[in-house]
Amino acid sequence: MKQLSQIHGVTIKTGIFGDNFVASRILSFSALSPNGSLPYSRLVFSHICKPDIFTANTLLRAYAFSSNPIDAILFYIHLLESSNLRFDVHSFPLLLKACSEIPCPSFGKALHCQIYKLGFSTEVSVLNFLMQMYGYCGLKDSAKFLFDKIPDYDDASCNIMMGVFLRYGDFESACKVFREMPERNVVSWSVMINGYVQRSRFKEGLELFQEMLEKKVEPNESVVVNALSASAHIGALELGGWVEGYLRKKSFRFTVRVGTSLIDMYLKCGCAKKALKVFDEMEVKNVHAWSAMVGGLAVNGRGEDALKLFSQMDRNGVRPNEVTFIGVLNACSHSGLVNEGKMYFDSMTSIYGLQPNIHHYCCMVDLYGRAGLLNEAEEVIKSMPMTPNSAVWGALLNACRVHGDTEQGEQIGKKLIELEPNHSGRYVTLSNLYAVKGKWKDVAELRKVMRDRGISKTPGCSFIELKGRVHEFVAGDNSHPQSEEIYDKLDEMINKLKFDGYSPKTSEVLIEMEDEKKETALCRHSEKLAIAFGLINTEPGTTIRITKNLRVCVDCHSATKLLSKIYTREIIVRDRCRFHHFKDGACSCRDFW
Repeated sequence: MKQLSQIHGVTIKTGIFGDNFVASRILSFSALSPNGSLPYSRLVFSHICKPDIFTANTLLRAYAFSSNPIDAILFYIHLLESSNLRFDVHSFPLLLKACSEIPCPSFGKALHCQIYKLGFSTEVSVLNFLMQMYGYCGLKDSAKFLFDKIPDYDDASCNIMMGVFLRYGDFESACKVFREMPERNVVSWSVMINGYVQRSRFKEGLELFQEMLEKKVEPNESVVVNALSASAHIGALELGGWVEGYLRKKSFRFTVRVGTSLIDMYLKCGCAKKALKVFDEMEVKNVHAWSAMVGGLAVNGRGEDALKLFSQMDRNGVRPNEVTFIGVLNACSHSGLVNEGKMYFDSMTSIYGLQPNIHHYCCMVDLYGRAGLLNEAEEVIKSMPMTPNSAVWGALLNACRVHGDTEQGEQIGKKLIELEPNHSGRYVTLSNLYAVKGKWKDVAELRKVMRDRGISKTPGCSFIELKGRVHEFVAGDNSHPQSEEIYDKLDEMINKLKFDGYSPKTSEVLIEMEDEKKETALCRHSEKLAIAFGLINTEPGTTIRITKNLRVCVDCHSATKLLSKIYTREIIVRDRCRFHHFKDGACSCRDFW
């Protein structure tokens, strides 16, 4: 900007600033350049004797794409009141974009009237943004009405309408538009895949990605990032690895965004070594890449490596952010480094000028709780400058469960139900505590409360990938084509476990019934079915990788430790909270999760 202001001064001194072309070039740079200044642009505009619509649209564009899009609307109103400029077909898409971002449906409707009045109601480019505005402002039916009325809609029209449908979770309508398109470009595929991934429909997103490649459509960066994100969420390592191979084969540019997504995928699939390889190969690493690597190492049970990497990050002059410190504190927590965790927490404010938020306090409660320092954990909660949320109380409850403080655990469990009365997991955790103490009457009453409130327990399901296909299991599942084989292998597993001293943790079953029936229920948990499937379908010595939607129960954790030793397999389970690397009869979580 310093050089631009000098050039601006020269144009004023020589008089050539009076030429609209020269003035518009100065305004364009200051308005649209990453190093520009919007206030300076507005000042330049105010000194142009007779600004034209091209110059006005330049400033409108800058405002519409800024962090305060309402300024575009205010500038438009100012021009209406103070000039005779006639807005053109390029002005309204910018104004409608601003309305979408705010969002402001009332002003959007006013613009619709103006568009009709000025004769732009047949311009497809304008109608596309009008459709988007209605969709983003909560008026899906109005957007659909417009779409149906466009006589010669283009690819952009379809892409926008699909985006609107997906925004409201209407996948059926979005798919109908997608499938009926005469030709689908990469943006169309990207919109659909992104819609599935954003709505946590990862399997469908990956299936569409594979179909896209079969149609010989080259993916763009957005598609690649979404495919890697979907692979990460369901633990589809083979497919995620295949995506990396495809990118390398096609000499796809590894931007920071793609590299970070690849790192995140490998870490969420339990492959820290491959994630580090990608990280080391990245030419440019921003704070997001470093934070992903630090946090990923922490949840994979490599806390000390995470802290070493944080030190390296500091030496390289990359300033950590709030997310980085969540990874650092998790690393200390999972490694039992209480003093170091306290030091890092204090350094956020004293060294880096960052104010700890509720996530950091939650990490500190977890840090003390894992170490059995329940009083210190409670003191952290009391000292918090904000009201503790359910995650904070949940961390303390988990510590009470692990360290056997059922009395305090019950009190916290009741508090959590008050905080989140519709969260099924809170009832299950409290039921666990009642069941451990044999309070079956309290368990029954709690189940009745759940029924009365219409709350059902989230069913546990486990995913395992084999040859690029993701297989899903739920407790007691008989739907898999290999069910008979799986249950035969399960019987073999249980017999070997019992021979090695395994005793089912029947206290995990929250219904009062005979112990034999409890044992049967425990043996059919989804992760045990997934392990049986993995043992049947993979070569001896192959690592078995499983993703579970809920926290691993105590019984499955104990059984999986023994199974890793009995079958000489490394078994990696990613549950809702963290990774469990089972090997030679031990787990990376050190039996605290």
